[in-house]
Amino acid sequence: MMTSAWMLVIAVLVDSANGARSQGDIQPCARIHTSSSVVPLGSPVTATCVIREDCPLVIGQAVHIEWRLGSELILNSFAANESNRVSRIVVPSFNRTEALLVCCIQNCSQVVTGVQIRAGYPPEEPQNLTCETKFSSPSSLNCEWEPGQRDTHLPTKYSLHTEIRDINENYTYKLPPDVHHYSIPRNEFVLFNDIKIYVKAENDLGVATSAPLVFDPVQAAKFDQPSIETVGVEPKRLGCLKLKWRMSQQQSWLSHNQLSLEVRLRTADSDQMSDPPILVSQVRPTKAVTECCRLLHGTRYLAQIRVRYYMQGPWSEWSSSKSGVTLETAPTGRLDSWMKVSRNHTSKNLDIQLFWKPSKQFRANGQSLTYVVLKPNPRGKRERMCSTNEKWCAFQVSGRVRKVYLSAVNSVGESPLTKIRIYQPKAHTAIMDVTAFPHNDRSFLVQWTAEVTLGLTDYVVEWKPLLNLDLSHIRFETVNKNQSSLIINGSFEPYKPYGISVYPRFKDGMGPPQTVNAYLRQKAPSVVPKIQIKKTWCSDIEVSWDEIPLQQRNGFIKSYQVFYWEENGSVQVERADAEDRRVILKNLNTASTYEAFMMVSTFGGSLNGSTIYVKMNSFDALTVVITVTAIGVGLAFLIISTIWTCFSKHKKLNGYMWPVVPDPANSSIKKWSSESTQFTHPSWDNEEPNPICLSHLSFLDLPTTLSKEEDDIWLNSSEDTSDLGESICGSPFIPTYSGRNSESVPYATVLLSSCNDPVPDEPHVYLRSESTQPLLETEEYFTPKCYQNVANDRMSKEQCFFGPCDDDIPEGEEGPAIVWDDFPFLRALAMNESEND
Repeated sequence: MMTSAWMLVIAVLVDSANGARSQGDIQPCARIHTSSSVVPLGSPVTATCVIREDCPLVIGQAVHIEWRLGSELILNSFAANESNRVSRIVVPSFNRTEALLVCCIQNCSQVVTGVQIRAGYPPEEPQNLTCETKFSSPSSLNCEWEPGQRDTHLPTKYSLHTEIRDINENYTYKLPPDVHHYSIPRNEFVLFNDIKIYVKAENDLGVATSAPLVFDPVQAAKFDQPSIETVGVEPKRLGCLKLKWRMSQQQSWLSHNQLSLEVRLRTADSDQMSDPPILVSQVRPTKAVTECCRLLHGTRYLAQIRVRYYMQGPWSEWSSSKSGVTLETAPTGRLDSWMKVSRNHTSKNLDIQLFWKPSKQFRANGQSLTYVVLKPNPRGKRERMCSTNEKWCAFQVSGRVRKVYLSAVNSVGESPLTKIRIYQPKAHTAIMDVTAFPHNDRSFLVQWTAEVTLGLTDYVVEWKPLLNLDLSHIRFETVNKNQSSLIINGSFEPYKPYGISVYPRFKDGMGPPQTVNAYLRQKAPSVVPKIQIKKTWCSDIEVSWDEIPLQQRNGFIKSYQVFYWEENGSVQVERADAEDRRVILKNLNTASTYEAFMMVSTFGGSLNGSTIYVKMNSFDALTVVITVTAIGVGLAFLIISTIWTCFSKHKKLNGYMWPVVPDPANSSIKKWSSESTQFTHPSWDNEEPNPICLSHLSFLDLPTTLSKEEDDIWLNSSEDTSDLGESICGSPFIPTYSGRNSESVPYATVLLSSCNDPVPDEPHVYLRSESTQPLLETEEYFTPKCYQNVANDRMSKEQCFFGPCDDDIPEGEEGPAIVWDDFPFLRALAMNESEND
């Protein structure tokens, strides 16, 4: 509905215009008369709507006229209908910059006519009108201004007006709306003649004029950049420089006019120009020589100049720099110094590092300075330790030297000597803690805490870049003992580490320093170290990495974090401190492949590394090593035990594992000795007797006296004794012995007694063994006499095996003769020493 109404309003307005242009051929149905179509913002608006009697919309019917302002219906309290054809309305405050006032009928379903009303403010007086003359090609007089602080909300036109008084010429320049500057061409203004310039601002609500400017266009000229030709000195004019300069070629015609000149200077080692500049007034380009004095001696300066019309007008741009050196004199003032002393344990001398810098009172007074360090010698002269152009020196002196001297030398002379005391190193310290924080983009704030110590004179704050260990980069500052903080300035770079130390200095020595590292600004590291798998065991993996180089850290390493996860699994994190460059990934699934990457963090940012893949093995190397080691240790223990047993009890083992069973047909008892047979059949039980088996003879140790009854038992026993001569394999002394099943053939059984036993009253009983061999079967049963050894000169008493020895035979009696050939086995028992060998 609203859209159709607005279209009808536009159509009515167009028809009204067309009707007006067609000289009354088409008359509008109504007209609106207003006090003004442009009103001040917030002022009341009065309008009257008059409908023609022959309007087709109202013929033959009574109508009620209503008003609408924009999209809002105006209440009847503000409207007065004088008739059904005329209506008058008053809008008490028009607060819109632009709106359409509409007259309509039939509840505003039909629009009769309408009018556009605008509101705003009258223009303000233009402010800050300035004009500047340009002599560059093409020359012009450029003027600009400000329209005012308040927006008028109405189109405002500006015009620039000039009046040249001497020639009575006036010019007006009309500008497009909202344009606030204009350039007057060179042919419409005259140099060295006053010109009056002002600006007018005009809109539908009023006109405003700026304050006029009256000036000579030359006074408003901004000259071209001048140039300095030379910077020199006058003889005997200490601390002065003479500048020779000129104007640009296009402005050489100004050579006879008075100008103002400004000079600014700076030393070659400084970044800031002198402030304020040196002002030189009433200069003429024809005598373009200016002298600047009160400068440092022997110092190189960089000079710049600029010019303007005498005491008025804008300054030109600064000229390019030109350098010059003032006359030299001998250096003056003292040097601030800082000495680091350490003992040389090899030569027992003192290693000294001496640093210095100019004090506030020091003046080099020359371009080339050489610094000389001297020490006194016993002859009263001073010995030169070093001569350098740097501001540091390292040398050795004897421990007896207590001071050195420092001076600066240039081409004219040398400065007064600065005496420097040698402070011995001292173990006692007064510094408890040191901190350093960025103060701004070019400085650090250093703070420290100290304990109250007698003899403390001051502190020395030293700083140096950690990425450049050259001693020439060391800087220092001496601080009063009552201070606990210092702001240090210098050419600090962001993301670079610096070492800052505070030394306490006492009357009798120098204490050890407290040092802290600091960054001016921090950011994320430049690199991330590569993750390395150090070792794996069971379901755990230990990973490690190398340390990040100092030049790539860009800050203090805060932490390392290793992120790892298996496919479709949650991400897990292991953290490590900056000092501990390893982590253990625990409880991993041995059947899965894991992805992992590292994030390194500083206090200025973090950086992620590349992703690696970790495949877990079912049997890791550690498990295999442990298993193999356990098996190897067990086998080694078994082998060692076996070898030890073999070496410690080899004779017993030989007896049991390989029993000595000689072949009767190819052996002789003569080749056997008591030593070689005593372990023939060892016994595992040391408490049991150990029968000795020599071939097929068994020796039984019987009591010394044998009763008759016992003898009869042996003689009358019907028990089979054919197995008494068995070897240890069938020995009757072994419980498992079974002689009946043995196929061996014993010959005889011999009963023994010790050589030291008393001689029995009756001879030993000889037991005839049952033998199945033909050699013995043919012999008759008898009991031979007791066997006795026949002693000779080479046979010892210990070799007496059977019966009484020769020592037991009474003197005067001669023993019976023994035929040894009849007893070959017994003959072997009486071996001599040579036969044993």
